[in-house]
Amino acid sequence: MTRKILVTSALPYANGAIHLGHLVEYIQTDIWTRFQKMRGHECWYVCADDTHGTPIMLRAEKEGITPEQLIARVHEEHSRDFAGFHVAFDNYYTTHSEETRHYSEDIFGKLKAAGLIEIRSIEQYYDPVKQMFLPDRFIKGECPKCGAKDQYGDACESCGAAYAPTDLKNPYSAVSGAEPVLKSSDHYFFRLSDPRCQAFLREWTQRGGRLQSEAANKLQEWLGAPDENKLTDWDISRDAPYFGFEIPGAPGKFFYVWLDAPIGYMGSFKNFCTKKGLDFDEFWGKDSKAELYHFIGKDILYFHALFWPAELEHAGYRTPTNVFAHGFLTVDGAKMSKSRGTFITAESYLTQGLNPEWLRYYFAAKLNGSMEDLDLSLEDFTQRVNSDLIGKYINIASRAAGFIAKRFDGKLQREHVIARFRAELPGLLEAADEIAGHYEMRDYARGLRSVMALADRVNQYVDRNQPWQLAKQEGQDAKLHEVCTLLINAFRLLTIYLKPVLPKLAQRAEEFLNVAPLHWRDAEYLLPPAHPINPYEHLMQRIDVKQIDALIAANRESLEPTAAPAAVSPAPTSEPHSPQRHAQHQQAIIPPPQPSPAGGEGVSGGAFAPVIGIDDFSKVDLRIARIVDAQHVAGADKLIRLSLDIGEGDGKTRTVFAGIKAAYDPATLVGRLTVMVANLAPRKMKFGLSEGMVLAASDADGKSPGIFLLSPDSGAQPGMRVK
Repeated sequence: MTRKILVTSALPYANGAIHLGHLVEYIQTDIWTRFQKMRGHECWYVCADDTHGTPIMLRAEKEGITPEQLIARVHEEHSRDFAGFHVAFDNYYTTHSEETRHYSEDIFGKLKAAGLIEIRSIEQYYDPVKQMFLPDRFIKGECPKCGAKDQYGDACESCGAAYAPTDLKNPYSAVSGAEPVLKSSDHYFFRLSDPRCQAFLREWTQRGGRLQSEAANKLQEWLGAPDENKLTDWDISRDAPYFGFEIPGAPGKFFYVWLDAPIGYMGSFKNFCTKKGLDFDEFWGKDSKAELYHFIGKDILYFHALFWPAELEHAGYRTPTNVFAHGFLTVDGAKMSKSRGTFITAESYLTQGLNPEWLRYYFAAKLNGSMEDLDLSLEDFTQRVNSDLIGKYINIASRAAGFIAKRFDGKLQREHVIARFRAELPGLLEAADEIAGHYEMRDYARGLRSVMALADRVNQYVDRNQPWQLAKQEGQDAKLHEVCTLLINAFRLLTIYLKPVLPKLAQRAEEFLNVAPLHWRDAEYLLPPAHPINPYEHLMQRIDVKQIDALIAANRESLEPTAAPAAVSPAPTSEPHSPQRHAQHQQAIIPPPQPSPAGGEGVSGGAFAPVIGIDDFSKVDLRIARIVDAQHVAGADKLIRLSLDIGEGDGKTRTVFAGIKAAYDPATLVGRLTVMVANLAPRKMKFGLSEGMVLAASDADGKSPGIFLLSPDSGAQPGMRVK
């Protein structure tokens, strides 16, 4: 049965860059929605920038632009970063919209009519210079517990104590530096403590399957025993000046982001419905039969599992089917750090040339559907991606494709092979339901372990049959064709199972396989007899350790002293209690490459060689070569034995010993095109005769892993002359 599913992620605040910590959530959500779409369900994924609040207003003022101009610019930046990591929103919108205003006013009016809105006078700090009330994080002073200076108005970063802003000693405004004064103002509160909310939430939070077990237990703590009333009312208003929606009938009072930001889910979907002709009430109406899922960080669980459902219930809308909370990201076992270069922005990751699907795979391999924190170990990241994706998965296609193209006119075996496939590779066709179950439960880690176990099984089949050896033996063409046909079919099945995680790699694999976009149901069968495949091109590069080093260097905040600090600490750019995680950070600037020194030495390639004439160059016969086989050399620390086809015909290959072992896994080289010096005199080595040289780039000292094998553009053929 086709399901109707609406999915959201928490709204990123429009006051800073997307970083890798944010991406845990959006990648997790994107994988789940892609999987649901592959299963044939009607699944929509919407999100928006959270655009209101004091930080937006102050930053825009500092930059000399309007808040509207600021949020429009940040929207473009966020959209660019999400697209760069293949996060495929069906609609990415803004909370500063008429749709969000409409539902904010509608919900507020219904809650007010139900007697769940109350006006109270509260006393809070006021900046007499800026003439504005100050949020807690815009007030600084000395900690009342330990005396540490320059602490925020809600908690001490030195001793960890929590307190009220009025407890600070010698407080000052982080906006103007002025001493704040206490001033009273009327605020609007949502009565979460009302017995109606209490009764509803006790039942809603314990309904089977609605929340993760650890989340349900935490909510029970917050709710307390049946005879307790531990919930507190929520302040949902702010005083002018403020960037947001003014509360109807209350001049100078604005909805605080606690109210209008999550309603941005509704605003974004309403905007999408208008564009697509969908029925909004079918997904948000009180009697909706559709499914609604929120993916969030565990820091905003209280809001999404208590305040938000109570607000929806008593305003006459449906409540979420499930709220899925995840943990925080650490890097190498510690909090992300600017000084260590591990506070990495999405933009810098992409600018450094790292493949976004490396990170998608690594995050997925760690996500298990729980609220546990996730650690990005950069060493493990490199090893896992290179081993799993390059050494196991892509290796299967590269081992078979060349033989299919060269020996069998690019077509699979003409006979049906399903019986042989089931006998030789048991479990691959039958694994779809098990892996689907893991995706459904967001236990991507277990699902990917299952996929890689299947890939191991396929690679064991490769080792048993050794197609490169069959290709050398007389009378083994039929066996070689069968082995390669089974391998191509196995690669296709693994591609289906990996597609929610690796959408762009899967797209390239589909082009190679010459098939339409793959769906989950396609795992029920194999490719038809004599199916033609396209010429193989290398699908993904391995991670080079130097790329990770460069990424860290680009994000490492300089520890050198700069200008003298201002007398007044800068205003914080966050409201940490926002439902959409307002924590913001300055983005590191990546320095441009430096010009070569005047002495003629390149950036890293060493001094240039003496000038030669064209006649000297023409003596070197450079040819396109296809790597037919690649093997480790026993007893050699640096060498890989390459068998190269340079178009000499009759299956003839040349053997070259290349010092690239530290940079490449032999399994990833098979089928790849490179450039060879074809007329270099053979050299007898300890391990055999080397009949040429392949070309590679390296840094000045030639040390690994700074070795990069040269590759021609697609379309080049073995034997072509390089001129």
